[in-house]
Amino acid sequence: MAGILITDDTAFMRMTLKNILSKSGFEIVGEAADGLEAVAQYKALNPDLVTMDITMPNMDGISATKEIMKYDANAKVIVCSAMGQKTLVIEALSAGAKDFVVKPFQPDRIVDAIAKVLNS
Repeated sequence: MAGILITDDTAFMRMTLKNILSKSGFEIVGEAADGLEAVAQYKALNPDLVTMDITMPNMDGISATKEIMKYDANAKVIVCSAMGQKTLVIEALSAGAKDFVVKPFQPDRIVDAIAKVLNS
């Protein structure tokens, strides 16, 4: 079972993702409310995959993705953000994210994206 770290500054969104992913058989190994927490949690928990919001306090998701990739070049990060702006998508992907899901997302879309990245 794959262990997932959920990163979002909104408790409601973390809970929503947790429910969707748990029902689909994924294990939630940790949660982070900002990029700094995500980097620290990644190092402590070594999850199989990270879901990463972009707009967060203290450290945004793109900076956090870069830090995680510096720490582990094989890290699997999927960016989940309400902001579907092309520049941010490109920035997230060039920072090392493997996929991008726009919020509000369909549960199937996030589950498919995670399964695809984990199996790649």
